[in-house]
Amino acid sequence: MPEIPPVIAAYFGTPPDAGADMLRAIFTDDAHVRDEAHDHVGIDAIRAWRVETYARTPFTVRPLEQRTAGHAVVVRAEVSGTFPGSPVMLDHRFELTGGRIASLDIG
Repeated sequence: MPEIPPVIAAYFGTPPDAGADMLRAIFTDDAHVRDEAHDHVGIDAIRAWRVETYARTPFTVRPLEQRTAGHAVVVRAEVSGTFPGSPVMLDHRFELTGGRIASLDIG
């Protein structure tokens, strides 16, 4: 697998309950995350999404492969946990701005 950009590797390595300061190092202030048909915009909303999602169903994510699609970096990852159908393969589509994540679409 080609080397994942450092900020994306940091995203996958950041604990679900990471504080706002840690997330600001990874995401732009107005970053947009789309997961399970819900949108989360801004550091506070992204932090709440991460904490709530993990609290509801603990899971692990293991990046497997990476490709580019236009300006985006797409990382296919195995997501496993206590949810029905585990594990699943999900694409994480990242768009970066200034070395940070501006957009993430999971699906």
